[in-house]
Amino acid sequence: QVQLVESGGGLVQAGDSLRLSCAASGRTFIYSAMAWFRQAPGKEREFVAAITPGLNTYFPQSLKGRFTISRDNTKNTIYLQMISLKPEDTAVYFCAARQDGRAKVRADDYDYWGQGTQITVSS
Repeated sequence: QVQLVESGGGLVQAGDSLRLSCAASGRTFIYSAMAWFRQAPGKEREFVAAITPGLNTYFPQSLKGRFTISRDNTKNTIYLQMISLKPEDTAVYFCAARQDGRAKVRADDYDYWGQGTQITVSS
């Protein structure tokens, strides 16, 4: 069993930067592909970023250059660094983990989820 706890959300202004953290429990963290998703009101959960145990990273084209994902296996934590935030980035951001090391972009392919953290970007 893996438990995920996100932190770092909040209210920011357009153009600001923010870093989210996701702390994971469980010994299998170092073998797990991890990801961030987000969900805005009335919309489906959207893939934001993923990272494999080997530090390969994946982003949708629309977010490349603004979002960076990283992981610290000594702390069982992944991070999402966001710059130049826009009002359309407003959403609840979720951390997710797979039982293996293959990164996926579909939410249904992830086995464990955090409770989410709200980011609101004001214009």
